[in-house]
Amino acid sequence: MKRKAQLEASIKSVDDIEVFIEDAEVLATLAEEEKDAHAADEAQEKLAMARQALKAVEVQRMLSGKRDRLNAIVSIHPGAGGTEAQDWSDMLLRMYLRWAENSNYSTEIVDYQPGEEAGLKSVTFTVTGEFAYGYLKAEAGVHRLVRISPFDAAKRRHTSFASVFVYPEVEEDVAIEINEPDLRVDTYRASGAGGQHVNKTDSAVRITHLPTGIVVQCQNERSQHKNRATAMKILKARLYELKLEEEEEKMEALHKEKREIAWGSQIRSYVLQPYRLVKDHRTGIEVGNVDSVLDGGIDPFIEGYLMSGLAGEGAG
Repeated sequence: MKRKAQLEASIKSVDDIEVFIEDAEVLATLAEEEKDAHAADEAQEKLAMARQALKAVEVQRMLSGKRDRLNAIVSIHPGAGGTEAQDWSDMLLRMYLRWAENSNYSTEIVDYQPGEEAGLKSVTFTVTGEFAYGYLKAEAGVHRLVRISPFDAAKRRHTSFASVFVYPEVEEDVAIEINEPDLRVDTYRASGAGGQHVNKTDSAVRITHLPTGIVVQCQNERSQHKNRATAMKILKARLYELKLEEEEEKMEALHKEKREIAWGSQIRSYVLQPYRLVKDHRTGIEVGNVDSVLDGGIDPFIEGYLMSGLAGEGAG
């Protein structure tokens, strides 16, 4: 039934384009015969709607990977730079949450480690909805910010880095073997907002997968049991990623991708000073409205990445 709904949605997208074009033709004919300027304007609007719908179909066509339709798990970590980098990581978190909201995706923060003065030390959140991973895999990499630091009394210009990692959330029917002896489970008191509860119970859970060294943690729920379940879901996604790397024999390409996710090799720069510009270094796409981008307007960069052919099953 899920596949049927997906196919019906794809067919409807094409049907909608045909309807927009047919309406535009009728309105254009009416405008010409009746010298009706209003009909001509409506015809132009219908053509614009057809172009927009066609662009959406073209982007969807690029999301053909076996994992692209899945939900996404996103982690953000600040680079060197202390409070400045931690604040930049928090800005990125807000940007992605706003993008998800505007795209009608639901989100949930499963782990948030606040910074000492401002920002965050690390955050992991889920994005739920069709093609969430397919779109957000375009964001995996290092993001660079240049601005006048609000934490510098001398008002000097600072450069900050933060890394973004994106994983597909594994479907329930995917078999990933996890042996209990391979796990080290630590519990600790949750930090941040949450009232008296977070200060009195060891509800937060950190799980280390000893064979791979992968560490995941969750402190979002009040129940230690629920936090463990969520952490295991994230661990399963990480292990699934490794399994697919081996099966698809793309280790070399993936290692190259991971080498690129390093300080000084950013995928995108956000410059607020001395000029205002956001530039994606992979596609060359530039947007001058920085405020709009930081408010979630990252679709031009995601679409440009997908349409450029850079996206692949190994991205993220």
